[in-house]
Amino acid sequence: MPDIKIIDQGPDIVGECPRWNEQDQSLYWTDIYQPAIRRYHPASGKVTSFPMPESIGSFAFRERGGLIAGTRTGFAFVDLEQARFDRLANPLPNDPQFRMNDGRCDPGGRFWAGSMIESLDKPVGALYRYDPDGTVHTVVPNLICPNGLAFSPDGRTIYRSDSRQDKVWAADFDKATGTFKNERVFYESDPLEGRPDGAAVDVDGYYWITYVQGWRVMRIAPDGRVDRVIGVPAQRPTMCAFGGPHLTTLYVTSATYPLPDNLRRKQPLAGSLFAIEVGVRGLIEPRFKG
Repeated sequence: MPDIKIIDQGPDIVGECPRWNEQDQSLYWTDIYQPAIRRYHPASGKVTSFPMPESIGSFAFRERGGLIAGTRTGFAFVDLEQARFDRLANPLPNDPQFRMNDGRCDPGGRFWAGSMIESLDKPVGALYRYDPDGTVHTVVPNLICPNGLAFSPDGRTIYRSDSRQDKVWAADFDKATGTFKNERVFYESDPLEGRPDGAAVDVDGYYWITYVQGWRVMRIAPDGRVDRVIGVPAQRPTMCAFGGPHLTTLYVTSATYPLPDNLRRKQPLAGSLFAIEVGVRGLIEPRFKG
């Protein structure tokens, strides 16, 4: 079992969307309900928090600098240093229960994000694609809690999950058009494992996914076989990402919400950011081309 290092004990309410920035050698992530974006600089050990005007479920780095984010009111450009938050298109219904959740850029530089309602009890969410020209496309409707979005190293496979359907799907992805076809069940989990949440892919094409409520991160082979299970000291790990100078550190975010007080007391590391040396390399995240 690899050693698990505690990077930041927060605690985050819902830590999510860790992203390694190879340009400044820092890890960024969001606390959805703080709301804030945080930055960890390993060379100095410093953690910086940037307050946000609304919940941010996911984000990606832009080629022009700054971030593109999926928020409570749709899509936005965020400049952390200038404290700018510029709202873009909003495809969400006019209902305060809705917000964006998991998302990332595809290999063609488009930003994807899924929507959900806070009650997590109705299939009214959707997976959206925001293109560099500012157009928004509804790609998959009728979702409860979209998660697990990732792409294979060659860009030919897209993965996605729905945390409330306990499935991960894979499909054939077309980088040129940003569309996919031939979707099939890649991995179906037992709710006793926890529920599939955020994910990442390594250079060998293995899919790493956190299991919220399940105290674990799993590495799944391209053929759907479970290759490795790593336990983490928090019941609600939320997402993982590769980082570090050689992209061999697996960073894992976690949540305290909605743990009741009695379970919080038993989990002093809930809401922490963890780092695990896993011995395999990850991928550099694509940047948004707009």
